[in-house]
Amino acid sequence: MSKVKITPLADRVLVLPEAAEETTASGIIIPDTAKEKPQRGKVAAVGKGKEKEPMTVKEGDTVLYGKYSGTEINIDGVDYLIMRESDILAIV
Repeated sequence: MSKVKITPLADRVLVLPEAAEETTASGIIIPDTAKEKPQRGKVAAVGKGKEKEPMTVKEGDTVLYGKYSGTEINIDGVDYLIMRESDILAIV
């Protein structure tokens, strides 16, 4: 994973979402309009955390997050999500 030119503040995390599924298990191609938003991604950058709450995720972790979590941003042509660490449900 290449370094991004952004540093999240406080307890925020920058996540690179995994690509949405292109086909079903049986081989049916899913059109763009029917694709589910991914709920899994790789942590690209991490803020320093809050004073009494250190960050538990680190760069490179694969995480699960809520379906509508975070704010979509585009950095150097790559789509990322920026969210609070509390929006992350689990480290995989």
